[in-house]
Amino acid sequence: MKKNYISNSPESIRMFKAGWMEALSKIPFWVPLVLYVPVIIYCCWRDFAIEGIEILPFIGYFAAGLFLWTITEYIMHRFVFHHEPKTDWGRKLHFIFHGVHHDYPQDRLRLVLPPSVSIPLAIGFYLLFRALMNEQQLYAFYPAFVLGYLVYDISHYAFHHVNFKNKYWMMLKKHHMLHHYSDATKGYGVSSKLWDLIFGSDFIKK
Repeated sequence: MKKNYISNSPESIRMFKAGWMEALSKIPFWVPLVLYVPVIIYCCWRDFAIEGIEILPFIGYFAAGLFLWTITEYIMHRFVFHHEPKTDWGRKLHFIFHGVHHDYPQDRLRLVLPPSVSIPLAIGFYLLFRALMNEQQLYAFYPAFVLGYLVYDISHYAFHHVNFKNKYWMMLKKHHMLHHYSDATKGYGVSSKLWDLIFGSDFIKK
């Protein structure tokens, strides 16, 4: 993505003429927690109380769900959010979904996915996993996948607006800031650097 402009203002620019569309494009950081923490709790409760899963299989499927999220996050950021369309309407759509974040990286209301995007994605992934897994597997795997998304969304907000003292989180914040302010063709991992290291899109240490 070619960066022609970067604003450090925390305010939101207007993207849509229609008020309802503008409202749907903005979301406080805590809204995903309100939406998805109950989903995580329900799935875990159901797996133990109704499906009768044992603790060790639950841990295994839960860990697999977290792992799959990390590669999903990387693929979506690199190949979907940073896809460069050739058409005018494609470039406009790209700006709405991700370009605006690179031009206005400190915008407090456009740092987490709005429900108008995250809910359809959450339903789509649920239906996909349901087609591939039995009930015990699904209700351990899916809440972990959703938890991975929450960690991504909230940590992404924090990287832009929180100063860390912990070395691990300082490292991840620096990784993401380099993606914004140094080279947007590297550093696609937000909640983890794992796949940047594996696929050679990490930043070269100097």
